[in-house]
Amino acid sequence: MAGNEEGALWSIFGYLISGLIIWGGIGFGLDKWLHTHFFLLGGLVLGAGASLYLVWLRFGRE
Repeated sequence: MAGNEEGALWSIFGYLISGLIIWGGIGFGLDKWLHTHFFLLGGLVLGAGASLYLVWLRFGRE
């Protein structure tokens, strides 16, 4: 059972990190392209929210 919980922990960690990297990267690219300074923050917030939602869908509704 401990191996399954460890795998779930790594899955949650992967969801959280990948959401921040992907949406933060999109926001960073938009900031560089449009010469603004707020899309990175918006992308990070969106990525964190989407990641938490995916974790809740995958592991929280059991």
